[in-house]
Amino acid sequence: MSNGSSITHFLLLAFADTWELQLLHFCLFLGIYLAALLGNGLIITAVACDHRLHTPMYFFLLNLALLDLGAISTTVPKAMANSLWDTRTISYMGCVSQVFFFAFLMSAEFYLLTVMCYDRYVAICRPLHYGSLLGSRACVHMAAAAWGSGFLYALLHTANTFSIPLCQGNGLDQFFCEIPQILKLSCSQSYLREVELIVFSACLFFVCFVFIVVSYVQIFRAALKIPSQQGRHKAFSTCLPHLAVVSLFISTGMVAYLKPTSISSPSLNVVMAVVYSVVPPAVNPLIYSMRNQELKDALKKLI
Repeated sequence: MSNGSSITHFLLLAFADTWELQLLHFCLFLGIYLAALLGNGLIITAVACDHRLHTPMYFFLLNLALLDLGAISTTVPKAMANSLWDTRTISYMGCVSQVFFFAFLMSAEFYLLTVMCYDRYVAICRPLHYGSLLGSRACVHMAAAAWGSGFLYALLHTANTFSIPLCQGNGLDQFFCEIPQILKLSCSQSYLREVELIVFSACLFFVCFVFIVVSYVQIFRAALKIPSQQGRHKAFSTCLPHLAVVSLFISTGMVAYLKPTSISSPSLNVVMAVVYSVVPPAVNPLIYSMRNQELKDALKKLI
């Protein structure tokens, strides 16, 4: 194939060669997907319906649940359909859509987690200024900035990726359209401009990561200085779920993209992709509801 315009579809990596194993993968993905829909849907409904949860922290949590729902819905339904109907194909525009929405939702989620870290920093380190620094208008602006930054990031990467000539076939070693796998199909050195863009994005993500680390150092120092044990417990109970979600998001992404090439293989790449793209959206609601008594009470009332 001379360039990307002559490609009408891509071939995704099949989970297994036999129908029985493909059906097993379908059932496994269906269970995870339904759990993600249920968990995130309950959080969205509880925050929207319970006036006690109309605070900045839960407003950002509602946005996180929306992003998680979108992210897992971008990749998993197509993978389930391919396993059920014993096919590997995805249309060219379907692949473009997957790349755009996955990059959009995952990057917006990371930016939102950074904003949520700032929310916890102000709540614990500067509690007297919480109302002025995180009013309703400020919260909306920060959430909109996270969504907008993710949109621009995805638009830039998607346009750049699919403007590169593809001449190495149309088979992708992944169960969804992933930018690194598409770049493997590029001609000669034409992929280098996208690599440069990825490096710039990595630097931007690193700045957010440093901000999160520095903020949590300040948060833990301030929390340990709280004189009452009940105050310290409340501070940690609101911070630890967010820290766990951030750690899960960053660690799975780093393992997937920074692992040595010497241990890379199609099957390992698929496992790593499932870990960083499917597991966090399904697990995040459980993490947030385990130590948060207000959210537990709202969910019990809702159910």
